[in-house]
Amino acid sequence: MVRFGIIGTNWISGDFIEAIKITEGAEVKAVYSRKRETAEEFVKKYNIENCRIFTDLEKMAESEEIDAVYVGSPNSLHSSQSILCLKNKKHVICEKPIATKVEDFDKMTAIAEENNVTLMEAMKTTFLPNIQAVRENIGRIGDIRNITANFCQYSSRYDLLKKGEVTNVFNPEFDGGSAFDIGVYPLYFVLSLFGIPKSYTGSNIFLSSGVDGAGNIILNYGDKIASVIYSKITETNIPSEILGEKGSIVINHISTADKVEIIPRNGEKEDISCVQEKNQMIYELKEFISLIKKGEIESKINSFELSRKSVEILSYVRKI
Repeated sequence: MVRFGIIGTNWISGDFIEAIKITEGAEVKAVYSRKRETAEEFVKKYNIENCRIFTDLEKMAESEEIDAVYVGSPNSLHSSQSILCLKNKKHVICEKPIATKVEDFDKMTAIAEENNVTLMEAMKTTFLPNIQAVRENIGRIGDIRNITANFCQYSSRYDLLKKGEVTNVFNPEFDGGSAFDIGVYPLYFVLSLFGIPKSYTGSNIFLSSGVDGAGNIILNYGDKIASVIYSKITETNIPSEILGEKGSIVINHISTADKVEIIPRNGEKEDISCVQEKNQMIYELKEFISLIKKGEIESKINSFELSRKSVEILSYVRKI
């Protein structure tokens, strides 16, 4: 049984807890929050039994009551909180982005290796059955020439920003902004399918708070080009698409991949989707537990190389 400590009391941590409840071999034993009242409300909301509350993160990291930690805090805290837990020989699954600086990510992997514990970025899409269907069928559309990976989702907190209120997602102190919050999804998708590009560039629209509200990354592979589009200040109605010489694969939403179709040049659509779990965090959780049981430090799917390149590109384009 893998005993989890949870860092963060937002909705995404709640979803991870719900995934733990229906996954064999895992249980929640601790929750950390700076305020005890917040943690108590969170534990009650998600009906977590026999759970210890911590308001001191170091004490939770040192606790022998947990084996692993899920980090679901603001982006800027991911690396430091993960490092603290890794140093205390706790396995860590950290929400995306796993770090916002390459130097920090390199420290994380070095400490994980030194302490022989598992470290994995909690990027769920790579484990989804419908993304696996993309991998299995991509050869059917011939040589790939173009990829458009698109995730634009209007944030209600943008309305608050326009009124002068800066929330975490648009706060530079927490490494907020569209690139790290949602641009990571389409970028990771492209990198996981096609590997490391020969070159890349990008540009962003910056907001009054100093963070990026929308942007675009171009990945050049020599024989194909990928365009990664992301935004928290606009909404898209266009799916993502992989274009080959014999046809294309269309993914309805890059973060959930609920529907995937192959469309050959003759236009006859074929739905290659399959049924996926409602709580999609189950897939990444199962991978993480499997790695721990096998004594493996990194995932072959959400590998250190893949996560590092994602951090490198996102941190680069955020500056230009």
